[in-house]
Amino acid sequence: MSYIPAGSTTEAPWALRISPELAGWTYAGLRTLNLSGETVEFDTGNEEMLVVPLSGSCAVECDGVRLELHGRESVFSGVTDFAYLPIGSTAHLTGEGRFALPSALATRRLPVRYGPAEKVPVEVRGAGQASRQVNNFCSPDAFECDKLVAVEVLTPEGNWSSYPPHKHDTHTDDEAVLEEIYYFEGGPGYQRVYGSPGRPIDVLAEVGCGDVVLVPHGYHGPSMAAPGYDLYYLNVLAGPAEKRSMAFCDDPRHAWIRSSWEGQAVDPRVPMTSASPGASPVNGTPGGGPSSPANGTPEAKA
Repeated sequence: MSYIPAGSTTEAPWALRISPELAGWTYAGLRTLNLSGETVEFDTGNEEMLVVPLSGSCAVECDGVRLELHGRESVFSGVTDFAYLPIGSTAHLTGEGRFALPSALATRRLPVRYGPAEKVPVEVRGAGQASRQVNNFCSPDAFECDKLVAVEVLTPEGNWSSYPPHKHDTHTDDEAVLEEIYYFEGGPGYQRVYGSPGRPIDVLAEVGCGDVVLVPHGYHGPSMAAPGYDLYYLNVLAGPAEKRSMAFCDDPRHAWIRSSWEGQAVDPRVPMTSASPGASPVNGTPGGGPSSPANGTPEAKA
């Protein structure tokens, strides 16, 4: 089960619940929650979690700490603030809007924390029709977690992202082992996942708001935004390594694509959003520019 249509994993109070057990793996999970002013209480158990407003705002209470998340109107209107929830805690969420809760099986207990929108590294990757925006709000270098990694990607209509196709399913000096969830909004768009020798997987799914694609292994990409429709996805990643990494390996057949970006202009539509009017994106580094190797640096994949 790699393609999960919106509404097919509803489990009250969650509009979407992807547990490691449902996914058939060990670490990565995701929930979404729709609120209309009510309060939802839940336990984190053995998972560390984030609270990420997709639309609207909320208050988060956990371990005696109260955090106010200002949120955003939609994923296409701005970069959001977020909250971190540790393992072994009870949390209360009160607000109005739609919220994502990425999670990962963890053993190290960190404190409840607030992630300000203005501190989220906003990066422009690629060039030409492969230009896209990456919000590295919970990448290994941006925010401390035990196992959890999460980033947002915005792709203007007609462009490709998560390209060239890449994988992270083999432990080497240049590649991490990571389970990955793609959660989509906007669209319609299309997501491709395919296997490597001896590890078959074959997915080509039309995706839109609330749809999910699971990547247990194999090459994934491109993520294609159909003409006329911008595409958003939230990537949730986790794996067994003690040190978090997003290191990957490009499909050797398509690794040359990165060098083709040299001399191409970046699509002027990106960045599509920011945390504040004066925010400046990082342009194509690390990993987004023409000098990126086929065995990618930890932040270079989306």
